[in-house]
Amino acid sequence: MARMDVSSRETVEFAAQGGQPDALFELGLSCSTGRDGTVDLIQAHKWFNIAAMRGNDDAKRYRLEVARDMSKSEIVQAQKLAREWLTSVH
Repeated sequence: MARMDVSSRETVEFAAQGGQPDALFELGLSCSTGRDGTVDLIQAHKWFNIAAMRGNDDAKRYRLEVARDMSKSEIVQAQKLAREWLTSVH
């Protein structure tokens, strides 16, 4: 999978700050595949979780798939990060 260039990543992050479900989903994909260097399942779960709450149906499926490779404590951490993001940004 091709890596996202810096300007694309910045655009997605800006859109995600606005709570756009597709941008949030893209951040989850980026984290789950290591598109930007390192795979981070906790961050991937967080972004998929937020995207799912915002109405992205694909994010629900991806969140479940990522969770299968995570420990319970990692899932708890991801959920905590999602709550923190939601309360601090929106």
